[in-house]
Amino acid sequence: MRTRACDRTAAVGRLSKAEQFLEQAELLHELTADPAEVGDAYVSLCVLAGIAAADAICCDALGRHAQGESHNDAVNLLKTVRPGGTDLGNALGVLLGFKTRASYSPEPASAEMRKRSGRQASKLVSAARERVARA
Repeated sequence: MRTRACDRTAAVGRLSKAEQFLEQAELLHELTADPAEVGDAYVSLCVLAGIAAADAICCDALGRHAQGESHNDAVNLLKTVRPGGTDLGNALGVLLGFKTRASYSPEPASAEMRKRSGRQASKLVSAARERVARA
């Protein structure tokens, strides 16, 4: 597993990006008459929020974050964070499972995918806020 060393400044920076992505996803969802029309963009922004939040959490807890071609490395590294890493790693895994479909597939994101991606991204961003804010 390839990782990159990071510090508090990196954790705060990645948290800021996570919050930006999630805020824009929520704004997009709220301002659209039919959320299905922007579902792929919404899910993609949620995925980006989750990835950035996971990086912030790992930087804070471990002093490193995953940096490799396999997203499973990020999931596995996040699962090592205590407390709560297993649950957070599972949330990231759900989001990463939606990444290809939302970004590259001709099939639109389903209502269930949109709902789950919003929940998982919110969980990760909330955990990153809590962890990075108390450090």
